[in-house]
Amino acid sequence: MSVVDAARAAVGARFRLHGRESATGLDCVGLAALAYGADAVPSGYALRGGDPARVIALIEVRGLVPVADARAGDLLLCASGPGQLHLAIDSGSGVIHADAMLRRVVERPGPIPWPVIGRWRMKGEA
Repeated sequence: MSVVDAARAAVGARFRLHGRESATGLDCVGLAALAYGADAVPSGYALRGGDPARVIALIEVRGLVPVADARAGDLLLCASGPGQLHLAIDSGSGVIHADAMLRRVVERPGPIPWPVIGRWRMKGEA
């Protein structure tokens, strides 16, 4: 199953901070872990705040490599608000993400709605 297919399979799952399973709820980290098949993911973080350099290091230690060109399935680190970091999956026609305001995982069509800090994909696909 592709990254996009795995993320789309979670659309409709409820939002839950630190959520790691579609059945009980996901946050943006849980959605990324589900889409990329990651077992060990960070927890214990706040909804707001965070150090982009620390998040980037956590992404790259899991085997993802930074890329400049856009492709469906890329993991995006975005600045979704003042002091707020957010992960999303590039769907090719928009983004798939765990939306705290809508309280569920959604696929949002169109351009990426936040400034993108970085973009990654699995090593070997870059």
